Amino acid sequence: MNPTAVAPISGVDQLSKRLQAARARSDELFEIVHPAALYDRPISERHRIIFYLGHLEAFDWNLFREPLGLTSFHSEFDKLFAFGIDPVDGGLPTDKPKDWPSPSQVREYDRRIRTELDDALRAIASRDPSLARLENGRLLEVAIEHRLMHTETLCYMLHQLPVDRKCRRLASPAPPAAPRVSHSAEIPAGKATLGLPRKDGGQFGWDNEFEEHSVDVPAFEIDAYNVTNGDYLRFMHDGGYEHRGLWSDEGWEWIKSSERAHPAFWIPNGDSWNYRAMFEEIPLPPDWPVYVSHEEASAYARWIGKELPSEAEWHRAACATRSGDERAYPWGAEAPAAQHGNFDFERWDPVAVGPYPEGASDFGVADLVGNGWEWTRTPFEPFPGFQPFSFYLGYSANFFDGKHLVMKGGSPRTDACMLRRSFRNWFQPHYPYVYAKFRCVKR
Repeated sequence: MNPTAVAPISGVDQLSKRLQAARARSDELFEIVHPAALYDRPISERHRIIFYLGHLEAFDWNLFREPLGLTSFHSEFDKLFAFGIDPVDGGLPTDKPKDWPSPSQVREYDRRIRTELDDALRAIASRDPSLARLENGRLLEVAIEHRLMHTETLCYMLHQLPVDRKCRRLASPAPPAAPRVSHSAEIPAGKATLGLPRKDGGQFGWDNEFEEHSVDVPAFEIDAYNVTNGDYLRFMHDGGYEHRGLWSDEGWEWIKSSERAHPAFWIPNGDSWNYRAMFEEIPLPPDWPVYVSHEEASAYARWIGKELPSEAEWHRAACATRSGDERAYPWGAEAPAAQHGNFDFERWDPVAVGPYPEGASDFGVADLVGNGWEWTRTPFEPFPGFQPFSFYLGYSANFFDGKHLVMKGGSPRTDACMLRRSFRNWFQPHYPYVYAKFRCVKR
């Protein structure tokens, strides 16, 4: 076996428990969709919801079938539910509800996959606890994190689903809003360590997280707090969507062709604005971070004479220390916990910026992890020494096209396992539905 493909051995029992917990997360999410809404398409660029009901199990089945020596029992569904859609890929899907199977057919397909996979995994674990046939457990890590990623991206869709098409869930109480004075934090010049080291028994990461390397970063200033809805409203009142000079050529064409003139989570309400929360429409919370596309974030940054941070600058602000060391998380080495930020499925919506002082970086930059992903200006490209997964060649490589931008951090619906500093998320600049906030830098 290629040693660079070996994943850490977390233990069969631990991986199995994590897989079951991830399944419970995705099952819970589908339970909030009214049955009649399963064929809805809340976001025009995405598949209908019914696709995702089958996709999570089909992905696992297609990933494990050959290594476990299993035989397909429904090749049509294996193919139908195999691949999602890259948002804003140049065209909209044209399928109709009648083109999809019934929910009962999909659920029976899912049930059988889980049964066959679980039986096969137990059998192989009893003979080979190191799971060598599953790349020493790496394939299980892939299945777990893939499911958790989709549990988050499906939430983006469900946020756009009308409230009456969802079954409401209770919200966790939000932490009290902290007094906040907008200011910048000065980050001295230094090194940023990006990526993970490729070694036997190392930490799991996706192919785009390797290889670890250092980048020299000049000194810069960064907003200590994210741009809020209230901040962005001032940009809009100043005619931000009408100032051609604030937008890239593609961004200007996008807002004009789509007639977009406000964030996707905002709803006009006479002379004011409401906010599209997951289970209700509420008056616009001015202290919540604004969720916008990369184009909108970039236009705002130009409006105030700044720019978005690079991936390396984000790392310096988040993980560097005044002493010159680097941390695993902004707050230190401690595993992510509730006092550090709004993540790990704690809430369905964001909270006011800055209520987690224990989660701030050594330079006093707040909410770098949680409450929304953070846009950077860095194109999604391979790190030096990049090697695609042999079992998933296109996972990252298909998106090294100059059309996707790196996001860092995490959202309210990001699982704690993906809050590691090396994790890289990416989207196209015109996609407005992600839980994506931003802050600005100046050098």
